[in-house]
Amino acid sequence: MENLKIKETVTSPKIDFDSESNIHSISGESYSDNMYLFYDPVMAWLEEYLEKLQVDATFNIELRYFNSSSSKVLMDIFYMFEDAAADGKQITVNWIYDQDNEALEEYGEEFAEDTDKLLFNIVQK
Repeated sequence: MENLKIKETVTSPKIDFDSESNIHSISGESYSDNMYLFYDPVMAWLEEYLEKLQVDATFNIELRYFNSSSSKVLMDIFYMFEDAAADGKQITVNWIYDQDNEALEEYGEEFAEDTDKLLFNIVQK
């Protein structure tokens, strides 16, 4: 499976999904006018990847800022992970936030509360 790499812009995050190492990251800021358009290829890649996944996978999420549309997309992604984990796949999410940003810590805690099956770590940097 091809890796998915999307460069960061001022309003959209860097996507670095590596199907060989199974270590993936979303980082930067996420607040463009149409986040669904940006995340469409990400969701399509994840759907195919999760269907084929046979090993442990780690997703490092390190967003400095995101808007409400991005929050909805992130929750959709976490639900995809949750469904895959319910099917027995080992998925770890590392929600990485800057120690000076309590709001991002709280968002991570809220996302973690909405998941049961996947391992969701809140990581202070």
